[in-house]
Amino acid sequence: MRQIANFVNGQASESTSGRFGDVYNPNTGEVQARVGLSSEADMDRAVKSALTAQPIWAAMNPQRRARVMFEFKRLVEARMDELAELLSSEHGKVIADSKGDIQRGLEVIEFACGIPHALKGEYTEGAGPGIDVYSVRQPLGVVAGITPFNFPAMIPMWMFGVAIAVGNTFILKPSERDPSVPVRLGELMMEAGAPAGVLNVVHGDKVAVDAILHHPAIKAVSFVGSSDIAQYVYATGAANGKRVQAMGGAKNHGIILPDADLDQAVKDIIGAAYGSAGERCMALPVVTPVGTKTAEAVRERLLGEIDKLKVGISTDASAQYGPVVSAAHKQRIKDYIQMGVDEGAELVVDGREFALQGYENGYFLAPTLFDHVKPEMKSYQDEIFGPVLQIVRADSFEEALSLPSKHQYGNGVAIFTRNGRAAREFASRVDVGMVGINVPIPVPVAYHTFGGWKRSAFGDTNQHGMEGVKFYTKVKTITARWPEGMTEDSAFVIPTMK
Repeated sequence: MRQIANFVNGQASESTSGRFGDVYNPNTGEVQARVGLSSEADMDRAVKSALTAQPIWAAMNPQRRARVMFEFKRLVEARMDELAELLSSEHGKVIADSKGDIQRGLEVIEFACGIPHALKGEYTEGAGPGIDVYSVRQPLGVVAGITPFNFPAMIPMWMFGVAIAVGNTFILKPSERDPSVPVRLGELMMEAGAPAGVLNVVHGDKVAVDAILHHPAIKAVSFVGSSDIAQYVYATGAANGKRVQAMGGAKNHGIILPDADLDQAVKDIIGAAYGSAGERCMALPVVTPVGTKTAEAVRERLLGEIDKLKVGISTDASAQYGPVVSAAHKQRIKDYIQMGVDEGAELVVDGREFALQGYENGYFLAPTLFDHVKPEMKSYQDEIFGPVLQIVRADSFEEALSLPSKHQYGNGVAIFTRNGRAAREFASRVDVGMVGINVPIPVPVAYHTFGGWKRSAFGDTNQHGMEGVKFYTKVKTITARWPEGMTEDSAFVIPTMK
């Protein structure tokens, strides 16, 4: 059986813990590989490799580091089909979706290719008599990322693309559920010209996570996952003197005003709710039509679109989505569907008993639709993270605005309307970090930044874009004077620029 090792100091490195995790094929339910679950000693080995490489890498001028990023981008693009097939085989998403996963990561790599411009500092000539002041951004040293199963290519590249480009070296702890693509990315980064130890991949579970959070040489940690773990990562990392950005869960809403193009809005929501089997932190699992007439029209259109959806194996080019990632996650989603029934929501479409012929042991769920979901229901308050769409009706614009604003999560929200004034007011007032106006999945482009509010994010710096540059660098400010042979008396008060 295939064994998946760590990638440390430019080569495969077996875990010494003696512990392993199974890697499944979600389409069949079969174990296809084993991955070593690393110990503290394994993590320390990776950190030492990164510490050795970091001064060499940081000493390269930014343009040369950018050239490595350009070559890395070219290599990933050349292997797009191979990487997408590998990703789908472990995650379960369809091939087209896996290619989108990789492409969205590459867009951050494209941003990182422009790092010489992003690293330019500030300069003030003549800030005082013969005094110039300037600032520079310098790398932190060794930094780390802890990434989830749902985007095993995109989210690692969101993190290490910027972190490496600015001169840090990186420890990546990917999900143990789909670990192969992150290893290939490490290999391709070295093939692109990065020295051994610049990008290390260390597999594992909580032992590896805690080793990152407590290691004194790791200066910053970026995390994406559930909110409870994000809060733990933030608190533990900060307590150990690290910079931490920890992105958590979500319950994104799609608000539909009566004047919206309902056909287009429903098509957008269907894709955003059920794409990738709902396993996206920027999925739209809640639709909020405003007014009874709008709600009934939206429900009718949703039923028509759901009826057209095809669930299939990852390699089925005609399938809209594939299996969920694991048997345990499938059961968790089914439990939440039953919870919604028990709480009194109307189960309009039930996808729990779906079985794909020839793949009965796969982790498949058909689309599920609830109506008349109420804000006090736990199935609404929690993130289900599966192909489940809930209709939460609102009687007015203000009620629709209040639902995402009052929810514990504040990751993303979308509003569908033809009314520019209503859209502008909604975007201004809603208590959510990322807003889409007639855009169902408002993930910002790579040169802006990604981040939610409330329990969707812990820390005060977003991912990628210039926020990413700030997170992975420290500012040094230099005040310089070049006196021309004159001697001045010692100053015993704080200097000013009078």
